[in-house]
Amino acid sequence: MRAPRLANYKKWYFMTDSRSAVDAANNPYASTRTGYYALCILTLVYSINFIDRQLLSILQESIKADLLLSDAQLGLLTGFAFALFYTFAGLPIASLADRSNRRNIVALSLTVWSGMTAVSGLALNYGQLLAARVGVGIGEAGGSPPSHSMISDIFPPEKRASAIGFYSTGISIGILFGFLFGGWLNEFFGWRVAFFVVGVPGVLLAAVLYFTVPEPIRGLTENRASTGDSPSMLSVFKLLLSRPSFILMALGAAMNAFAGYSSSNWIASFMIRTHEMPTGELGSWLALIIGVGGAIGVFSSGVVADKLGKRDKRWYMWVAVCACAVSVPFQISMFLVDDAYLALILLIIPAVLSNAYLGATIACVHSMVGLKMRAVSSALLFFILNMIGLGLGPTTVGFVSDLFSDQHGADSLRYAMMYIIPSAMALSGVFYILASRYIRDDLAKAPD
Repeated sequence: MRAPRLANYKKWYFMTDSRSAVDAANNPYASTRTGYYALCILTLVYSINFIDRQLLSILQESIKADLLLSDAQLGLLTGFAFALFYTFAGLPIASLADRSNRRNIVALSLTVWSGMTAVSGLALNYGQLLAARVGVGIGEAGGSPPSHSMISDIFPPEKRASAIGFYSTGISIGILFGFLFGGWLNEFFGWRVAFFVVGVPGVLLAAVLYFTVPEPIRGLTENRASTGDSPSMLSVFKLLLSRPSFILMALGAAMNAFAGYSSSNWIASFMIRTHEMPTGELGSWLALIIGVGGAIGVFSSGVVADKLGKRDKRWYMWVAVCACAVSVPFQISMFLVDDAYLALILLIIPAVLSNAYLGATIACVHSMVGLKMRAVSSALLFFILNMIGLGLGPTTVGFVSDLFSDQHGADSLRYAMMYIIPSAMALSGVFYILASRYIRDDLAKAPD
């Protein structure tokens, strides 16, 4: 008699309804190995995303000289023009991802943006290069929101910030190889070859993703049933905008990204102009500092947030606050020193802490929405983050650098970055402090 009772108990404990029982029996991620494999592949995809995106920053001084561009044009190229299409395309793609196969969307998007990266090497003028980068932006729009949604369905809530933190190491890995490959390829072969070489691997990885990574079942790790039609984008927007913590988190993330993208897109130009470093050596330094350091920081911050968040949900916000507070003095100091290597050493701490906010923020947003809202919720978060951070950050630095050129000459970029980046990071910390006041109540209001 005990065996049937035990069986019934297990069914009751692990399943919420018959649908869950069926789903569990057909779960492609019943093995933890499969889940971690999928996470690794999605992280590699995200790495390719940032290789293709970051490549431009180490090449832009060569492109500027070849195509006779201003800093303002470079800022638009890496910032607003890219971000505009990237963010707006992300919303309908995310809506599609909440009601269709997310794996297929990511694979197709990867193929598009990798192909357009290769096309960037064919550009003969600013307009052609701008059009190619817009194509990269449209392709990359279909990468992160569906991936975030898949990860949230593969890993349970108590491991979600860590998993998304691991996924977010793709930013740093991409920056590492973008700087490393871009720097040396540019030095020996020129900027056009660099675009060709970097664009090809993404197409191959898209095939690996399509054939080896299964689509996860929505809500299985949380015993939440995915029933009914997918909600409209408008209903998701209304839900999130009714949560004060979301608005404040989004603004905090946006200002953090403003500082991060301003730094990552202009740091190479700053080191070349101010300290006269060659692109090969500089790319190696930045690969280690921003790539390796950033990867360690974003993953460990997700783990720390999950551990501390078990005690108090406000720690998901406070981790970001601590990272901002520590980063600011180092960000100021690195622009004041005259020694190139000392400036690079001072960059280490901001690089490690630059994306500490990301895993916890995405995990919190996914935890406060329904199962079929996650891709759209990520898209809305990244819409705000990227329009302000990616769109305005590099563009603002470029315009301010041009404005400062009469007063500061060759040091105009140095002072533009010194004034803008630490200020944005400090403001990010303020927004996360405010978000911590509401996060517990807003997480408790999550719909089924």
